[in-house]
Amino acid sequence: MAGPERARAWRAYYTEKRIGHQWMQLDLLGGLPATRVLEVGPHLGLVTAMLANAGYDVVTLDRGPRRFERPAGPHLEIDLTRLDPAAIRGFDAILCCETLEHLAWADVPGVLRAFRAAGAPHLIVSVPYEGLQFHLSLYVNPWRFRQRVAFRKGRSLRRFEAGPPGAHQWEVGWRGMPLRTWERALQAAGWRIARRTFSAGCRSVFHVLEAR
Repeated sequence: MAGPERARAWRAYYTEKRIGHQWMQLDLLGGLPATRVLEVGPHLGLVTAMLANAGYDVVTLDRGPRRFERPAGPHLEIDLTRLDPAAIRGFDAILCCETLEHLAWADVPGVLRAFRAAGAPHLIVSVPYEGLQFHLSLYVNPWRFRQRVAFRKGRSLRRFEAGPPGAHQWEVGWRGMPLRTWERALQAAGWRIARRTFSAGCRSVFHVLEAR
């Protein structure tokens, strides 16, 4: 991806609405005794850059090659549905945000168990959350007035329509996929929920998990 094209892709993806989601990943990781981190699904590399510059020893993992050159670092090309736990041993924490919803739901428990079997004591995971919620942001000064309002309701009454392969296959908060179903899947894979929080702009649910 060349310079101008890359700049457009970055601006299109890392919007003001979304940027808090990347910050939250680093903030949650900062509360853990972790130095060596496996980042699953790095996309265009913003979180990777933050991790590296914050002093973490970061390795990325995706099903294909990296889509960025900097920061340089080791990268694993692995299909999560065929993940061998032995290939990702030795990490203090696994960071897997906005990735698992791209897999068929039937494949997700196996991935969570593979993360657990790899031996990392901590897993930070996030997926889209479309349950009942209201978000209001307001900014005012003598020259500027700006507001952002988001209200989600009624999706628990409708079923999520999966996209084509590679797109979202499921999301939490729709009919048949309440938050408790997602949390039971996390716990059944051998993880204990240490913390749950939400990002407002991207409407995602985050869990900080500890190995049981």
